[in-house]
Amino acid sequence: MANAFETYESNVRSYCRSFPTVFTAAKGATLTDNTGKTYIDFFSGAGGVNYGHNHPYIKQKVIEYLQGDGIIHALDMYTPAKEAFIAYFEENILQPKGLDYKIQFTGPTGTNAVEAALKLARKVTGRTNVFALMGAFHGMTMGALSLTTDASSRGGAGLPLTGVTHIPAPYMLPEMDTVAYMETLITDDHSGVEKPAAVILEAVQADGGIYPMPIDYLQKLRAMCDRHGVLLIIDDIQAGCGRSGNFFAFERAGIVPDMVTLSKSIGGMGMPMALLLMKPQLDIWSPGEHTGTFRGNQLSLVAAKAGLEVYFNEQVADQVAQKEAIVADFMKQEIETIHPAIRTRGVGLLWGVDLSALGGDALSKAVMTACFEKGLILERVGRDNAVMKLMPTLTIDKQQLIEGLTILRDVIRSIVKE
Repeated sequence: MANAFETYESNVRSYCRSFPTVFTAAKGATLTDNTGKTYIDFFSGAGGVNYGHNHPYIKQKVIEYLQGDGIIHALDMYTPAKEAFIAYFEENILQPKGLDYKIQFTGPTGTNAVEAALKLARKVTGRTNVFALMGAFHGMTMGALSLTTDASSRGGAGLPLTGVTHIPAPYMLPEMDTVAYMETLITDDHSGVEKPAAVILEAVQADGGIYPMPIDYLQKLRAMCDRHGVLLIIDDIQAGCGRSGNFFAFERAGIVPDMVTLSKSIGGMGMPMALLLMKPQLDIWSPGEHTGTFRGNQLSLVAAKAGLEVYFNEQVADQVAQKEAIVADFMKQEIETIHPAIRTRGVGLLWGVDLSALGGDALSKAVMTACFEKGLILERVGRDNAVMKLMPTLTIDKQQLIEGLTILRDVIRSIVKE
């Protein structure tokens, strides 16, 4: 089978190069390959399976829907599955948090939600420019890619990527007030920069190297956007759905974005689904103005509602808080003590081990490969791919979490020398 992949599948394939085996089964936080070897999953489908692989409750709801011959493909027509999801999401997630949003089903993946947000922000404001942060990852379609900053992704565009002004992320220049810098660009008639329709950012920058945005930064940014009539868009595709500790990663700052993009784990068990949440006054779309054949995947809607039920029934937020404390302590006591140049950072169950001062890409690749050989799957992110990204399932057993952390520690110890 490996020859079939290598012979017929495009060279664009990526993760299979880092994890070169044929996976055949998955349950909870464990993957199994065709040799019977098991792996602890600190990757979680790039954040697509926060509640674990094949969660029994979610899976059962999908099976029941299939066995009942429920409609599978409905575009944006009315269905019981869509009605049930909308009602549950509004009544259990949005309303208790005081969030007044309308929901747009944009298509199967996160980049579709980002494209819709960009289009709507420009339509609402009549402006074309958008501010995004350096270190951002927002997707690989042309509009989302114009926001994304890593050179390898942008290099595949084939066209100039325009309409975006990139602002240094706050961790890049800690001595600089980057919100004041944005405001200067907006107000100075000699800045040479067009006033933006929106500012878009991740409340926890993930693929940029695991950087939670400071609370005061998010609050200052919200106030700046309010002063100048600029929309604030939070991309919560990877850090949302409980990953950061709260359901939305921006909640810890007490702010209300104008728009929020969701995907990945909103699909419940890895089912394709993406949403754009928008303040009601922004919903100025004409019917069919932004559309897509697969924006109404009924199995995703069923799984999404079941996933939200798991979030509450299994008290996932409490689980994340408990496990965050375990990871934070392990990082400080067991990882950072390996070498003084190692840095760790994170929030909830999204953490990074920064090896950039010790060797960058080559070192991090060696760590990733050795972890894989020892039964731990995790990827690399950030500048020069130098940050080991830890993103275990939110429902992982505490002992399995510690086992995965121990593998990582032992591998880094074996490769990194004082």
